[in-house]
Amino acid sequence: MDAVIENLPAILDAFWLTIKLTAISAVISLILGIVLVAMRVSPLPVLRAVGTAYVNGVRNSPLTLIMLFSGLGLGTVMSLKFSDDLSVQDFWLAIIALSLYHASFVCEALRSGINTVPMGQAEAARAIGLTFMQNLRLIILPQALRAVIAPLGSILIALTKNTTVAAAIGVGETALLMKNLFELEGDSVIPIFIGFAIGFLILTLPTGLFFGWLAKRLAVVR
Repeated sequence: MDAVIENLPAILDAFWLTIKLTAISAVISLILGIVLVAMRVSPLPVLRAVGTAYVNGVRNSPLTLIMLFSGLGLGTVMSLKFSDDLSVQDFWLAIIALSLYHASFVCEALRSGINTVPMGQAEAARAIGLTFMQNLRLIILPQALRAVIAPLGSILIALTKNTTVAAAIGVGETALLMKNLFELEGDSVIPIFIGFAIGFLILTLPTGLFFGWLAKRLAVVR
């Protein structure tokens, strides 16, 4: 474990970058997921078609492909620029890829939650004059969110682990650092691997436990 201890500051910095990638991408994914689910249940056929095409297309594409598209397509070919600092530029391009990818999973989780809301409630809301967006915002989504807390927690855990794909475009998070340490410390591959695995367990296990508790605490009684 000497290699892990000697490189502990760099490892902590890499995990801090992973946490930032996760937190920012999670917020953006939730917002995009809500927009997508509104499109998917919209009474307008065009919006439903666009939302369905996006979700099905992104969910069935490898995250690595989307990450490379963000890094090379958006960053290089389309010259989307966030900063002159390459590390900052790659960081935000990685967030775009992670957010676009996981928003599709958030959308499907929310749509399954919407299906648990009794149809009579939506009909009653329409009967008293609420618009589609008012119905969705005030009646449907609050109940749907409470019904899918556990699945959203699973998506957050998957997002945390999927931040390692950001190494594909040079973001210096845990996977890239681990690869570099493997090359520099060839005799300490197993201790390095164990150290990084423990780090991810520290991030993901409490998340799963918290969302499991929260799901039971806020469960909708039918």
